[in-house]
Order: sequence, then structure tokens, then C-alpha cells
Amino acid sequence: MNQPTIRLKEVALYERDVVLRQPFKFGVITLRQCPQVFVRARVEFADGTAEWGSAAEMLLPKWFDKDPALTNDDNVDQLRRALVFACEAYLAEERSLTPFGLHAAHDRAHIERCGTEKLNPLVASFGNALLDRAVLDAVCHHLGLSFFAAIQANVPGITNATAPDLAGMDIGAFLALLNPQAAIAARHTVGLVDAIEDKDLGKKDRVNDGLPQSLEACAKFYGCTHYKLKVCGNIDGDLDRLRRIAGVLDRLGRPYVSTLDGNEQYKKVEDVVALWERIAAEPALKKLAASIVFIEQPITRAVALSTSIEPLARCKDVEIDESDAEMGSFLEARRLGYAGVSSKSCKGFYRSLLNTARCAKWNAEEKTGRYFMSGEDLVVQAGVALQQDLCLATLIGCTHLERNGHHYVNGLAAYSPDEQEAFRAAYPDMYHRQDGVVRLRIREGLIDIRGLDKPGYGTSAVPDWNSMTPAKALKR
Repeated sequence: MNQPTIRLKEVALYERDVVLRQPFKFGVITLRQCPQVFVRARVEFADGTAEWGSAAEMLLPKWFDKDPALTNDDNVDQLRRALVFACEAYLAEERSLTPFGLHAAHDRAHIERCGTEKLNPLVASFGNALLDRAVLDAVCHHLGLSFFAAIQANVPGITNATAPDLAGMDIGAFLALLNPQAAIAARHTVGLVDAIEDKDLGKKDRVNDGLPQSLEACAKFYGCTHYKLKVCGNIDGDLDRLRRIAGVLDRLGRPYVSTLDGNEQYKKVEDVVALWERIAAEPALKKLAASIVFIEQPITRAVALSTSIEPLARCKDVEIDESDAEMGSFLEARRLGYAGVSSKSCKGFYRSLLNTARCAKWNAEEKTGRYFMSGEDLVVQAGVALQQDLCLATLIGCTHLERNGHHYVNGLAAYSPDEQEAFRAAYPDMYHRQDGVVRLRIREGLIDIRGLDKPGYGTSAVPDWNSMTPAKALKR
């Protein structure tokens, strides 16, 4: 299939406030509300026709930049600026380029421009990531292709331009082998202030919206089989909480898989090894320890990519998450003993696809299955953002991925009734109406994603743009 060349002609940015139904503590923040940004991009094709594409993402504070001197509002503004910078760069491009060619032409310059504004590379990635999704969505609609078909045919024109270490690899042939699944397991997040059992909830803590709150209730309500367990950097406190979690999961009487998320809460690899050794030695944690398939970013990003983690890697596979700031990050991490890297739509789908290619290449070279991708969440919201993230995760081979947007936010309750119904009708296997609200449907721990195989990048339904707050309009 031909790789279309395009020019970005116009971008409109919108925002919508999201209020959490219960607080979510991860890393250094307890989140209660957050704006979500939506992107509409008009793309012009070589024949003069044009198409609109869309994307959405939470403007989440204290993940991209955890500098304590910055307020939550400062963090949100950082992400807005990175997005505007990306829009300005793409709109200024005079050449007609493939979608990936447009990304590759500006990736490094965008990071450098953001750097002059004291925006780190992870913040910078947010801007390109959103815009790239909206651009590809427009291309998919123009050609009548799903995201899956477009990537399998390499319609974006993906090369090794941003990953020269993949020189010699037939990236098109690799992409052609990627296949989505019919369903994906939702790995339930257990936040640091989430109730473990229903009895932990005080009267004032109960939301009473028909959705579960405690781990105990969520496991039963959704039929969960996969869990993400967060630790806070205090070994004794972490062990006590893990014992309580294990008590709940073990009582369910069914097999389960889990991951351990450090959220950068440890400063030294020795401390994480000590945590793991305590977990492994604890009789009450025997089943839970056996269920853990990897440890996610336990060490603060300030030192994570300058210190070998071999002592920890000998205990358990470890992946980078926050330290995956740019295309070269996984290469550095591999040399230090890391085996995996997270896929998050907010870091860019091109990065996820190329990192998946790296895993395949390295595993083939070493005749192993050591290197891996995982799907991780950042309070991804039902609607466009969720649909696009699920498209990416299943195509790169994730059989399970962290989901927490449905747990901390009451589905599409912030949308109008007509808007909610549009999403439910477009994806009837993925969404259902419950307690008067359209919500993500999870049955026996699984999300049915067959409905994503439609034209567009997960956008058979899009938001009501008139219902949102216009943030900025940019034109060529």
C-alpha cells in the first residue's frame, strides 16, 4: 500500500475538566481532579483533499515532571506548552511528508526547543504524541483503514530514522506481523490510598455511585485476574500493605498475575533488592510473590539510567517507565540491566512500535524472550483516549495492560447523554449503560476490543466539540 504524504493545515485544542470519584495516590501526588485535552487536526493530502483527526489525553501533573518546586498547575501548563510547540513545528513544515516523516523531521528539534523552555524530554514527548495520533487518525479515516490495518501496511511510513540502532531491520515486514487480539485483560491498579477491603472505607469515603471502591470489591465486580500493586518506598509499610493485598487476592481462590510499581520511590537499587528479598521470604506473600511478572521503575529517574540494576535484575525482570523520556532511553536502560519498557500513548505510539521492534530484534539475537513491552495507564479516560490506547497495546502484543481510568472516574458521566450514547452505540461490546452512565465494560477481567477494528485510530465516535472549552486554535 502507498504511503501518503501529507501537510498539517490546522489544529484546534479543547479541554474538559475531569473530577475523580475517589482520590488516586501514585508517586508524590494524590490526584482528585485534572483537565483532559482534546486535539482536532486537519490534514491535507497530495490530491488537495483534507480530513480531520482527533486525539485526547489527561494533562496529568506530577508524572512527567516531579520537581517539588512546581505546582500541579505548573505541570499542567508545561504539557499545554509542549503540545502548542509541537503544533507550531508541524504547521510550519512546508514539505509534504509521510505521517512518520513529519514526526521524525521534528522529533529532535522539538525536544531541543522544549529544553530551552525548561521542559524535559518526557514533557516534550507529550506534545508530539498527541499530535501524531490525531494526524494518523485523519489518515486512517481518509483511506478507510483501521489503525491495525494502517500499521500492518506501514501506511505512516515508519523507518529507523529515530532509531538508528534498528538499521538493517525490515521494519515494514516486522509491522506486517503484528496482530490485534479480540480481548485484553485489564490489570487493576491498587493505588496507595485505595481501600483494600470494604471495611477500610469510612462512611464519608463511600461514593455510592454503583461502582466498587475497595480492591476486594473491584476484584469481584470486574472479575479481575491481573493487578498492579504500587509501593511507596517504605519497606515495612510496603510489606504490611502487600500482606493485606495478598490476603484479599488469595481468598478469591483463582490464579492471578501482578506487577509491582515503584513509581520512582526508591533511590538505590540495594533498597529495592531488600524489598524483594523480604517479599520472597514472607510466607504470607508466597502466592503474591510468584504472581509478580516484573517490577516497574522502582528507582528515581535522577539516577535510574546511570546505575546498574543487575542485582535486582537477577531477582526479577525490571522495566523503565518514567525514565523512557526519548527514543534512546531503552538502549541506555538495557545496558544497565533493564529488560522492559512501558508503552503509554502519552509518550508516543511511534516510540512504542519501535521499542517493540527492538524487543523482537534483541530477543532474536539473544535467542531469548527476555525483552518485553508492557501496557501502563495514566488515568486514561473512556472515549477517544482509551480507544486509542487499547489499539496500540493490543497491536504491540500486550495480553494485559494497566487500566485505572474507569476505577477513578465514573465513566462518561461528564459527557452529555447524547454524547455518551454515541460512544456506546459505536462500541457496544466495550461500553455499557449502568446506573444511568455509559461506562467501560469489563467481564471476567477482560475488555472486548473487537469493535476497534474500524476506520480511524479508535475514533468511530468522537466527542461533542461544542461541549468543551476551546483552548487554542492554530493554522498554517
